[in-house]
Amino acid sequence: MTRLSVEMLAADTVEPITSAGHAQLGIAVLAGIAVIVLLITKYRLHAFLSLTLGSLVLGAIAGAPLDKVIASFTTGLGTTVAGVGVLIALGAILGKMLADSGGADQIVDTILARASGRSMPWAMVLIASVIGLPLFFEVGVVLLIPVVLMVAKRGNYSLMRIGIPALAGLSVMHGLVPPHPGPLVAIDAVGANLGVTLALGVLVAIPTVIIAGPVFSKFAARWVDVPAPERMIPQRVSEELDKRPGFGATLTTILLPVVLMLSKALVDIVVDDPENTVQRVFDVVGSPLIALLASVLVGIFTLLRPAGFGKERVSPLVEKSLAPIAGILLIVGAGGGFKQTLIDTGVGQMVLEISKDWSIPALLLAWLIAVAIRLATGSATVATVSAAGLVAPLAADMSTTHAALLVLAIGAGSLFFSHVNDAGFWLVKEYFGLSVGQTVKTWSVMETIISVVAGGIVLLLSLII
Repeated sequence: MTRLSVEMLAADTVEPITSAGHAQLGIAVLAGIAVIVLLITKYRLHAFLSLTLGSLVLGAIAGAPLDKVIASFTTGLGTTVAGVGVLIALGAILGKMLADSGGADQIVDTILARASGRSMPWAMVLIASVIGLPLFFEVGVVLLIPVVLMVAKRGNYSLMRIGIPALAGLSVMHGLVPPHPGPLVAIDAVGANLGVTLALGVLVAIPTVIIAGPVFSKFAARWVDVPAPERMIPQRVSEELDKRPGFGATLTTILLPVVLMLSKALVDIVVDDPENTVQRVFDVVGSPLIALLASVLVGIFTLLRPAGFGKERVSPLVEKSLAPIAGILLIVGAGGGFKQTLIDTGVGQMVLEISKDWSIPALLLAWLIAVAIRLATGSATVATVSAAGLVAPLAADMSTTHAALLVLAIGAGSLFFSHVNDAGFWLVKEYFGLSVGQTVKTWSVMETIISVVAGGIVLLLSLII
Protein backbone atom coordinates (compact mmCIF):
# COMPACT_ATOMS: atom_id res chain seq x y z
CA MET A 1 0.00 0.00 0.00
CA THR A 2 1.33 3.42 -0.90
CA ARG A 3 2.62 5.50 1.98
CA LEU A 4 3.51 9.18 2.09
CA SER A 5 6.82 10.39 3.48
CA VAL A 6 6.74 13.57 5.54
CA GLU A 7 9.84 14.85 3.81
CA MET A 8 8.27 14.71 0.34
CA LEU A 9 5.18 16.58 1.50
CA ALA A 10 7.04 19.27 3.40
CA ALA A 11 7.82 21.37 0.36
CA ASP A 12 4.15 21.56 -0.65
CA THR A 13 2.62 21.94 2.80
CA VAL A 14 1.22 25.30 3.86
CA GLU A 15 2.52 26.51 7.23
CA PRO A 16 -0.11 25.56 9.84
CA ILE A 17 -1.98 28.46 11.48
CA THR A 18 -1.22 26.93 14.88
CA SER A 19 1.83 25.39 16.52
CA ALA A 20 -0.18 23.04 18.73
CA GLY A 21 1.17 19.58 19.51
CA HIS A 22 -0.37 16.29 18.45
CA ALA A 23 -2.30 15.86 21.71
CA GLN A 24 -3.91 19.28 21.48
CA LEU A 25 -4.72 18.81 17.79
CA GLY A 26 -6.21 15.39 18.52
CA ILE A 27 -8.43 16.86 21.21
CA ALA A 28 -9.40 19.68 18.82
CA VAL A 29 -10.44 17.20 16.11
CA LEU A 30 -12.49 15.10 18.53
CA ALA A 31 -14.14 18.21 19.96
CA GLY A 32 -14.92 19.61 16.50
CA ILE A 33 -16.46 16.34 15.30
CA ALA A 34 -18.31 15.91 18.62
CA VAL A 35 -19.86 19.37 18.25
CA ILE A 36 -20.97 18.54 14.70
CA VAL A 37 -22.43 15.20 15.78
CA LEU A 38 -24.19 16.67 18.84
CA LEU A 39 -25.71 19.56 16.92
CA ILE A 40 -26.94 17.33 14.07
CA THR A 41 -28.25 14.44 16.16
CA LYS A 42 -29.44 15.90 19.46
CA TYR A 43 -30.40 19.46 18.54
CA ARG A 44 -31.42 18.74 14.92
CA LEU A 45 -29.42 21.72 13.67
CA HIS A 46 -28.87 21.89 9.92
CA ALA A 47 -25.62 20.24 8.83
CA PHE A 48 -24.40 23.52 7.26
CA LEU A 49 -24.58 25.38 10.58
CA SER A 50 -23.23 22.36 12.47
CA LEU A 51 -20.18 22.08 10.22
CA THR A 52 -19.57 25.83 10.48
CA LEU A 53 -19.68 25.82 14.28
CA GLY A 54 -17.63 22.62 14.44
CA SER A 55 -14.90 24.24 12.34
CA LEU A 56 -14.75 27.25 14.67
CA VAL A 57 -14.55 24.98 17.73
CA LEU A 58 -11.81 22.94 16.09
CA GLY A 59 -9.72 26.02 15.35
CA ALA A 60 -10.28 27.56 18.78
CA ILE A 61 -9.25 24.45 20.71
CA ALA A 62 -6.26 23.99 18.40
CA GLY A 63 -5.12 27.45 19.52
CA ALA A 64 -5.36 29.14 16.12
CA PRO A 65 -6.28 32.84 15.81
CA LEU A 66 -10.02 33.10 15.17
CA ASP A 67 -9.60 35.39 12.17
CA LYS A 68 -7.35 32.84 10.49
CA VAL A 69 -9.78 30.02 11.28
CA ILE A 70 -12.57 32.01 9.64
CA ALA A 71 -10.34 32.68 6.63
CA SER A 72 -9.51 28.96 6.33
CA PHE A 73 -13.17 27.97 6.55
CA THR A 74 -14.39 30.49 3.99
CA THR A 75 -11.52 29.64 1.64
CA GLY A 76 -12.36 25.94 1.82
CA LEU A 77 -16.06 26.64 1.36
CA GLY A 78 -15.47 28.81 -1.69
CA THR A 79 -12.99 26.42 -3.27
CA THR A 80 -15.27 23.43 -2.79
CA VAL A 81 -18.35 25.13 -4.18
CA ALA A 82 -16.31 26.46 -7.09
CA GLY A 83 -15.05 22.95 -7.81
CA VAL A 84 -18.27 20.96 -7.56
CA GLY A 85 -21.14 23.44 -7.27
CA VAL A 86 -21.77 23.79 -11.00
CA LEU A 87 -21.56 20.02 -11.44
CA ILE A 88 -24.15 19.42 -8.72
CA ALA A 89 -26.41 22.03 -10.35
CA LEU A 90 -26.09 20.46 -13.80
CA GLY A 91 -26.78 17.02 -12.33
CA ALA A 92 -29.91 18.36 -10.65
CA ILE A 93 -31.15 19.89 -13.92
CA LEU A 94 -30.57 16.64 -15.80
CA GLY A 95 -32.38 14.68 -13.09
CA LYS A 96 -35.36 17.04 -13.21
CA MET A 97 -35.53 16.79 -16.99
CA LEU A 98 -35.42 13.02 -16.75
CA ALA A 99 -38.22 12.91 -14.19
CA ASP A 100 -40.60 15.55 -15.59
CA SER A 101 -40.35 14.45 -19.22
CA GLY A 102 -41.33 10.89 -18.36
CA GLY A 103 -37.95 9.63 -19.57
CA ALA A 104 -37.31 7.82 -16.30
CA ASP A 105 -40.71 6.13 -16.52
CA GLN A 106 -39.95 5.14 -20.12
CA ILE A 107 -36.77 3.33 -19.04
CA VAL A 108 -38.57 1.66 -16.15
CA ASP A 109 -41.51 0.49 -18.23
CA THR A 110 -39.33 -0.75 -21.12
CA ILE A 111 -37.11 -2.88 -18.89
CA LEU A 112 -40.00 -4.20 -16.81
CA ALA A 113 -41.87 -5.21 -19.97
CA ARG A 114 -38.98 -7.54 -20.77
CA ALA A 115 -38.50 -8.93 -17.27
CA SER A 116 -40.52 -11.37 -15.24
CA GLY A 117 -40.24 -13.95 -12.51
CA ARG A 118 -36.73 -14.54 -11.22
CA SER A 119 -35.27 -11.83 -13.44
CA MET A 120 -37.35 -9.07 -11.82
CA PRO A 121 -34.89 -8.26 -8.96
CA TRP A 122 -32.11 -8.02 -11.54
CA ALA A 123 -34.26 -5.74 -13.67
CA MET A 124 -34.89 -3.50 -10.65
CA VAL A 125 -31.19 -3.21 -9.80
CA LEU A 126 -30.41 -2.38 -13.43
CA ILE A 127 -33.12 0.30 -13.55
CA ALA A 128 -31.97 1.87 -10.28
CA SER A 129 -28.30 1.84 -11.29
CA VAL A 130 -28.96 3.52 -14.65
CA ILE A 131 -31.39 6.09 -13.28
CA GLY A 132 -29.18 6.60 -10.22
CA LEU A 133 -26.28 7.90 -12.31
CA PRO A 134 -27.60 11.48 -12.71
CA LEU A 135 -30.04 11.57 -9.77
CA PHE A 136 -29.51 12.34 -6.09
CA PHE A 137 -30.42 9.43 -3.83
CA GLU A 138 -33.55 11.04 -2.39
CA VAL A 139 -34.84 11.98 -5.86
CA GLY A 140 -34.17 8.46 -7.10
CA VAL A 141 -36.07 6.98 -4.16
CA VAL A 142 -39.09 9.20 -4.77
CA LEU A 143 -38.96 8.36 -8.48
CA LEU A 144 -38.58 4.60 -8.13
CA ILE A 145 -40.70 3.77 -5.08
CA PRO A 146 -44.02 3.97 -7.01
CA VAL A 147 -42.59 1.53 -9.55
CA VAL A 148 -41.34 -0.82 -6.82
CA LEU A 149 -44.73 -0.80 -5.10
CA MET A 150 -46.67 -1.34 -8.32
CA VAL A 151 -44.41 -4.19 -9.48
CA ALA A 152 -44.63 -5.88 -6.07
CA LYS A 153 -48.42 -5.59 -6.00
CA ARG A 154 -49.25 -6.49 -9.61
CA GLY A 155 -46.72 -9.32 -9.84
CA ASN A 156 -47.42 -10.61 -6.32
CA TYR A 157 -43.73 -10.27 -5.43
CA SER A 158 -42.26 -9.81 -1.98
CA LEU A 159 -41.79 -6.07 -1.40
CA MET A 160 -38.25 -6.61 -0.11
CA ARG A 161 -37.35 -8.87 -3.07
CA ILE A 162 -38.09 -5.96 -5.40
CA GLY A 163 -37.30 -2.98 -3.18
CA ILE A 164 -33.86 -3.94 -1.85
CA PRO A 165 -32.27 -4.25 -5.35
CA ALA A 166 -33.68 -0.84 -6.30
CA LEU A 167 -32.35 0.78 -3.11
CA ALA A 168 -28.98 -0.93 -3.53
CA GLY A 169 -28.59 0.39 -7.06
CA LEU A 170 -29.36 3.95 -5.96
CA SER A 171 -27.16 3.81 -2.85
CA VAL A 172 -24.11 2.37 -4.61
CA MET A 173 -24.28 5.04 -7.32
CA HIS A 174 -24.67 7.73 -4.65
CA GLY A 175 -21.64 6.66 -2.65
CA LEU A 176 -19.16 5.49 -5.28
CA VAL A 177 -19.80 7.01 -8.68
CA PRO A 178 -19.37 10.65 -9.73
CA PRO A 179 -21.03 13.04 -10.56
CA HIS A 180 -22.71 12.51 -7.16
CA PRO A 181 -21.68 15.18 -4.61
CA GLY A 182 -19.82 12.91 -2.19
CA PRO A 183 -17.42 11.33 -4.70
CA LEU A 184 -16.90 14.70 -6.42
CA VAL A 185 -15.88 16.38 -3.16
CA ALA A 186 -13.55 13.51 -2.26
CA ILE A 187 -11.97 13.61 -5.72
CA ASP A 188 -11.40 17.34 -5.34
CA ALA A 189 -10.00 16.96 -1.81
CA VAL A 190 -7.44 14.26 -2.56
CA GLY A 191 -6.60 15.43 -6.09
CA ALA A 192 -7.74 12.20 -7.75
CA ASN A 193 -8.36 11.80 -11.48
CA LEU A 194 -12.11 11.91 -12.12
CA GLY A 195 -12.09 9.62 -15.16
CA VAL A 196 -10.03 6.93 -13.44
CA THR A 197 -12.19 7.23 -10.31
CA LEU A 198 -15.35 6.90 -12.41
CA ALA A 199 -14.01 3.81 -14.19
CA LEU A 200 -12.87 2.13 -10.98
CA GLY A 201 -16.09 3.23 -9.24
CA VAL A 202 -18.18 1.41 -11.86
CA LEU A 203 -15.88 -1.62 -11.56
CA VAL A 204 -16.38 -1.73 -7.78
CA ALA A 205 -20.08 -0.92 -8.03
CA ILE A 206 -21.05 -3.90 -10.22
CA PRO A 207 -20.21 -6.79 -7.84
CA THR A 208 -21.20 -4.67 -4.83
CA VAL A 209 -24.68 -3.95 -6.13
CA ILE A 210 -25.20 -7.60 -7.14
CA ILE A 211 -24.37 -8.87 -3.64
CA ALA A 212 -26.23 -6.14 -1.74
CA GLY A 213 -29.18 -6.13 -4.17
CA PRO A 214 -30.54 -9.32 -5.78
CA VAL A 215 -28.51 -11.70 -3.58
CA PHE A 216 -29.24 -10.07 -0.20
CA SER A 217 -32.89 -9.44 -1.14
CA LYS A 218 -33.53 -13.20 -0.91
CA PHE A 219 -32.68 -13.10 2.79
CA ALA A 220 -34.36 -9.73 3.40
CA ALA A 221 -37.59 -11.08 1.93
CA ARG A 222 -37.52 -13.98 4.44
CA TRP A 223 -36.75 -11.73 7.40
CA VAL A 224 -39.36 -9.09 6.56
CA ASP A 225 -42.43 -10.22 4.65
CA VAL A 226 -44.70 -7.19 4.24
CA PRO A 227 -47.19 -6.22 1.52
CA ALA A 228 -46.83 -3.07 -0.56
CA PRO A 229 -48.66 -0.21 1.24
CA GLU A 230 -51.28 1.02 -1.23
CA ARG A 231 -51.45 4.47 0.39
CA MET A 232 -47.90 5.13 -0.82
CA ILE A 233 -48.56 4.57 -4.52
CA PRO A 234 -48.75 8.09 -6.01
CA GLN A 235 -49.57 9.05 -9.56
CA ARG A 236 -46.58 8.94 -11.87
CA VAL A 237 -45.50 12.03 -13.81
CA SER A 238 -45.82 10.39 -17.21
CA GLU A 239 -49.51 9.61 -16.61
CA GLU A 240 -50.19 13.32 -17.02
CA LEU A 241 -48.28 13.53 -20.32
CA ASP A 242 -49.67 12.89 -23.79
CA LYS A 243 -46.30 11.57 -24.97
CA ARG A 244 -42.82 10.92 -23.63
CA PRO A 245 -39.28 10.40 -25.01
CA GLY A 246 -38.12 7.09 -26.43
CA PHE A 247 -36.09 4.52 -24.53
CA GLY A 248 -32.97 4.80 -26.71
CA ALA A 249 -32.89 8.59 -26.65
CA THR A 250 -33.37 8.69 -22.87
CA LEU A 251 -30.68 6.10 -22.18
CA THR A 252 -28.26 7.88 -24.51
CA THR A 253 -28.83 11.18 -22.71
CA ILE A 254 -28.24 9.63 -19.28
CA LEU A 255 -25.07 7.81 -20.30
CA LEU A 256 -23.58 10.63 -22.42
CA PRO A 257 -21.60 12.31 -19.59
CA VAL A 258 -20.33 8.94 -18.37
CA VAL A 259 -19.16 7.99 -21.87
CA LEU A 260 -17.44 11.36 -22.38
CA MET A 261 -15.61 11.23 -19.03
CA LEU A 262 -14.54 7.61 -19.52
CA SER A 263 -13.36 8.44 -23.06
CA LYS A 264 -11.14 11.18 -21.68
CA ALA A 265 -9.63 8.78 -19.15
CA LEU A 266 -8.99 6.18 -21.87
CA VAL A 267 -7.38 8.71 -24.23
CA ASP A 268 -5.18 10.00 -21.39
CA ILE A 269 -3.92 6.45 -20.82
CA VAL A 270 -3.46 5.50 -24.49
CA VAL A 271 -2.05 8.77 -25.87
CA ASP A 272 -0.34 10.20 -22.76
CA ASP A 273 0.85 13.35 -24.55
CA PRO A 274 -0.55 16.68 -23.26
CA GLU A 275 0.40 18.37 -26.54
CA ASN A 276 -1.45 15.85 -28.71
CA THR A 277 -4.48 17.42 -30.42
CA VAL A 278 -6.74 14.41 -29.82
CA GLN A 279 -5.91 14.34 -26.13
CA ARG A 280 -6.48 18.09 -25.80
CA VAL A 281 -9.90 17.76 -27.44
CA PHE A 282 -10.91 14.94 -25.10
CA ASP A 283 -9.53 16.86 -22.12
CA VAL A 284 -12.17 19.48 -22.92
CA VAL A 285 -15.16 17.37 -23.94
CA GLY A 286 -14.45 14.83 -21.20
CA SER A 287 -14.22 17.36 -18.40
CA PRO A 288 -17.13 16.97 -15.95
CA LEU A 289 -18.45 20.46 -16.64
CA ILE A 290 -18.61 20.04 -20.41
CA ALA A 291 -19.82 16.43 -20.21
CA LEU A 292 -22.75 17.29 -17.95
CA LEU A 293 -23.50 20.52 -19.80
CA ALA A 294 -23.59 18.60 -23.09
CA SER A 295 -26.00 16.07 -21.60
CA VAL A 296 -28.31 18.84 -20.34
CA LEU A 297 -28.32 20.58 -23.74
CA VAL A 298 -28.90 17.30 -25.56
CA GLY A 299 -31.67 16.50 -23.07
CA ILE A 300 -33.62 19.57 -24.19
CA PHE A 301 -34.01 17.94 -27.60
CA THR A 302 -34.13 14.25 -26.61
CA LEU A 303 -36.21 14.51 -23.42
CA LEU A 304 -38.19 17.75 -23.24
CA ARG A 305 -39.14 18.31 -26.87
CA PRO A 306 -40.49 14.75 -27.40
CA ALA A 307 -42.54 15.16 -24.21
CA GLY A 308 -44.15 18.30 -25.66
CA PHE A 309 -42.22 20.86 -23.59
CA GLY A 310 -42.05 24.18 -25.43
CA LYS A 311 -39.39 26.85 -24.98
CA GLU A 312 -41.45 28.59 -22.34
CA ARG A 313 -41.32 25.52 -20.04
CA VAL A 314 -37.56 24.95 -20.09
CA SER A 315 -36.58 27.90 -17.91
CA PRO A 316 -39.16 27.17 -15.14
CA LEU A 317 -38.04 23.53 -15.09
CA VAL A 318 -34.40 24.56 -14.58
CA GLU A 319 -35.42 26.98 -11.86
CA LYS A 320 -37.40 24.31 -10.00
CA SER A 321 -34.50 21.85 -10.25
CA LEU A 322 -32.04 24.26 -8.61
CA ALA A 323 -34.08 25.23 -5.55
CA PRO A 324 -33.90 21.83 -3.77
CA ILE A 325 -30.09 21.62 -4.04
CA ALA A 326 -29.40 24.82 -2.09
CA GLY A 327 -29.10 22.82 1.13
CA ILE A 328 -26.86 20.23 -0.52
CA LEU A 329 -24.54 22.93 -1.87
CA LEU A 330 -24.28 24.58 1.55
CA ILE A 331 -23.53 21.27 3.28
CA VAL A 332 -20.93 20.33 0.70
CA GLY A 333 -19.40 23.81 0.90
CA ALA A 334 -19.30 23.78 4.70
CA GLY A 335 -17.75 20.32 4.54
CA GLY A 336 -15.04 21.81 2.34
CA GLY A 337 -14.57 24.59 4.89
CA PHE A 338 -14.21 22.02 7.67
CA LYS A 339 -11.71 20.10 5.55
CA GLN A 340 -9.62 23.24 4.95
CA THR A 341 -9.69 24.06 8.67
CA LEU A 342 -8.40 20.57 9.40
CA ILE A 343 -5.57 21.07 6.93
CA ASP A 344 -4.62 24.60 7.95
CA THR A 345 -4.51 23.83 11.67
CA GLY A 346 -2.03 21.06 10.91
CA VAL A 347 -4.34 18.09 11.50
CA GLY A 348 -3.60 16.62 8.07
CA GLN A 349 0.13 16.76 8.80
CA MET A 350 -0.50 15.18 12.20
CA VAL A 351 -2.42 12.26 10.63
CA LEU A 352 0.44 11.89 8.16
CA GLU A 353 3.14 11.79 10.82
CA ILE A 354 1.28 9.40 13.08
CA SER A 355 0.03 7.03 10.39
CA LYS A 356 3.48 6.49 8.85
CA ASP A 357 4.31 4.38 11.91
CA TRP A 358 1.05 2.45 11.84
CA SER A 359 0.55 -0.88 10.15
CA ILE A 360 -2.95 0.11 8.95
CA PRO A 361 -3.05 0.61 5.16
CA ALA A 362 -4.03 4.12 4.08
CA LEU A 363 -7.16 2.88 2.30
CA LEU A 364 -8.38 0.98 5.37
CA LEU A 365 -7.68 4.03 7.54
CA ALA A 366 -9.78 6.18 5.20
CA TRP A 367 -12.62 3.64 5.29
CA LEU A 368 -12.58 3.44 9.09
CA ILE A 369 -12.62 7.24 9.52
CA ALA A 370 -15.56 7.54 7.11
CA VAL A 371 -17.40 4.75 8.94
CA ALA A 372 -16.95 6.48 12.31
CA ILE A 373 -18.25 9.83 11.03
CA ARG A 374 -21.15 8.15 9.17
CA LEU A 375 -22.26 6.31 12.31
CA ALA A 376 -22.05 9.49 14.34
CA THR A 377 -23.68 12.00 11.98
CA GLY A 378 -25.91 9.81 9.81
CA SER A 379 -24.88 11.74 6.71
CA ALA A 380 -22.93 10.03 3.93
CA THR A 381 -21.98 13.41 2.48
CA VAL A 382 -20.70 14.78 5.81
CA ALA A 383 -18.76 11.55 6.35
CA THR A 384 -17.22 11.79 2.90
CA VAL A 385 -16.12 15.41 3.04
CA SER A 386 -14.81 15.13 6.62
CA ALA A 387 -12.89 11.91 6.01
CA ALA A 388 -11.47 13.27 2.76
CA GLY A 389 -10.11 16.28 4.61
CA LEU A 390 -8.45 14.11 7.24
CA VAL A 391 -6.75 11.66 4.86
CA ALA A 392 -6.05 13.99 1.91
CA PRO A 393 -2.32 14.29 2.77
CA LEU A 394 -1.96 10.52 2.37
CA ALA A 395 -2.77 10.86 -1.34
CA ALA A 396 0.18 13.10 -2.22
CA ASP A 397 2.54 10.17 -2.83
CA MET A 398 -0.06 7.85 -4.33
CA SER A 399 -0.33 6.75 -7.94
CA THR A 400 -3.31 7.87 -9.99
CA THR A 401 -5.12 4.57 -9.46
CA HIS A 402 -4.45 4.45 -5.71
CA ALA A 403 -5.66 8.03 -5.27
CA ALA A 404 -8.87 7.01 -7.03
CA LEU A 405 -9.14 3.96 -4.76
CA LEU A 406 -8.70 6.25 -1.74
CA VAL A 407 -11.78 8.18 -2.89
CA LEU A 408 -13.72 4.93 -3.26
CA ALA A 409 -12.61 3.70 0.19
CA ILE A 410 -13.98 6.92 1.68
CA GLY A 411 -17.21 6.55 -0.31
CA ALA A 412 -17.63 2.95 0.79
CA GLY A 413 -17.12 3.86 4.45
CA SER A 414 -19.63 6.70 4.20
CA LEU A 415 -22.45 4.20 3.49
CA PHE A 416 -21.93 2.01 6.57
CA PHE A 417 -25.02 1.06 8.67
CA SER A 418 -27.60 3.78 8.12
CA HIS A 419 -29.70 4.10 11.27
CA VAL A 420 -32.07 6.47 13.07
CA ASN A 421 -29.90 9.59 12.61
CA ASP A 422 -30.01 9.25 8.81
CA ALA A 423 -32.83 10.89 6.82
CA GLY A 424 -32.61 8.06 4.28
CA PHE A 425 -33.52 5.58 7.02
CA TRP A 426 -36.82 7.31 7.70
CA LEU A 427 -37.49 7.86 3.99
CA VAL A 428 -37.27 4.12 3.33
CA LYS A 429 -39.21 3.26 6.50
CA GLU A 430 -42.18 5.47 5.62
CA TYR A 431 -42.34 4.64 1.91
CA PHE A 432 -42.27 0.89 2.54
CA GLY A 433 -44.48 1.03 5.61
CA LEU A 434 -41.91 -0.71 7.84
CA SER A 435 -41.28 -0.63 11.57
CA VAL A 436 -37.94 0.62 12.91
CA GLY A 437 -36.81 -2.95 13.53
CA GLN A 438 -37.79 -4.08 10.04
CA THR A 439 -35.97 -1.12 8.51
CA VAL A 440 -32.80 -2.04 10.42
CA LYS A 441 -33.02 -5.70 9.29
CA THR A 442 -33.38 -4.69 5.63
CA TRP A 443 -32.18 -1.20 4.75
CA SER A 444 -29.50 -0.84 7.47
CA VAL A 445 -28.05 -4.30 6.81
CA MET A 446 -28.07 -3.63 3.06
CA GLU A 447 -26.11 -0.40 3.55
CA THR A 448 -23.57 -2.25 5.72
CA ILE A 449 -23.15 -4.95 3.08
CA ILE A 450 -22.52 -2.27 0.44
CA SER A 451 -19.92 -0.60 2.65
CA VAL A 452 -18.05 -3.78 3.59
CA VAL A 453 -18.14 -5.39 0.13
CA ALA A 454 -17.08 -2.19 -1.67
CA GLY A 455 -14.35 -1.55 0.90
CA GLY A 456 -13.08 -5.10 0.52
CA ILE A 457 -13.01 -4.87 -3.28
CA VAL A 458 -11.14 -1.56 -3.08
CA LEU A 459 -8.49 -3.12 -0.84
CA LEU A 460 -8.21 -6.10 -3.16
CA LEU A 461 -7.81 -3.86 -6.21
CA SER A 462 -5.06 -1.91 -4.42
CA LEU A 463 -3.01 -5.12 -4.26
CA ILE A 464 -3.26 -5.91 -7.97
CA ILE A 465 -3.23 -2.55 -9.77
